[in-house]
Amino acid sequence: MDVLDRAERYLLHHGRLIDRLRFQALFRGGPREPALHALHAYQNTDGGFGHALEPDLRGTGSQPEPVEVALWILDELDAFDSPMVTAACDYLASVATPDGGVPWVLPSVREAPRAPWWQTDDDPPGALVPTAPIAGLLHKHGVAHPWLAGATAFCWSRLADLKEPGTYEAMAALTFLTYVPDRERALAEFDRLRDVLLGTVTYDLDAPGHVHHPLDFAPRPSPLPLFPQDILDTHLDALLAAQSPDGGWGPNWTMWTPLVEHEWGGYLTVQSLQTLHAYGRLGDLS
Repeated sequence: MDVLDRAERYLLHHGRLIDRLRFQALFRGGPREPALHALHAYQNTDGGFGHALEPDLRGTGSQPEPVEVALWILDELDAFDSPMVTAACDYLASVATPDGGVPWVLPSVREAPRAPWWQTDDDPPGALVPTAPIAGLLHKHGVAHPWLAGATAFCWSRLADLKEPGTYEAMAALTFLTYVPDRERALAEFDRLRDVLLGTVTYDLDAPGHVHHPLDFAPRPSPLPLFPQDILDTHLDALLAAQSPDGGWGPNWTMWTPLVEHEWGGYLTVQSLQTLHAYGRLGDLS
């Protein structure tokens, strides 16, 4: 049984409907519409996303971070023509801070079960996570929305002051710098920040805990000079080897309630397959 067959078996046993439909659209030649319908079920009337699209946020209400999750799914399905995008941007504009960004999480998170790290002050500031990857993906697909100009200015300002980013901030910054249209400025900023951003990467394949390896920063070949090919090859070999006996890839962070292990497992399994495919490790899928 090959990598895809084993992954499909895992998803059939454990995956959410949306992740099973993503797999079918991306790897079995299925239509994208069922996956889009499934994604739309997570979108609220305010345009934001909730309902545990981000599995560690169990509430029904909208939060900024699930918008990023939704946009990555729309990106993989090449579906940025969906009305979900404009509605999501309208939501982001409604929760934006005066400097143009959106907070990592809103105080309404307290109203529902969530992982213990989802905490916030009463008046949270804008944050690179998730403003930068959201802005980057919108730029990638040429989306025009009033919120985006202010969000882009916010990202440039935050990058100018970035000194000791966390891992998620580094990955967010890289997504923004990969897709923002001002390529001369983006490349200059990347050159300035490269060592700081890549200083958050874990290269040790045996490192325990919630660490992030090169393929988390470059899940597909990047136009930015991130990692030499030998490092990518080593970690691609390791990613293939990490497929579990039941066919999935699992999270390396704390599972605070049993359900989220397989909800994350399904999402990460499709994500891992996409990375392997992007680097030519799954062969010809036609």
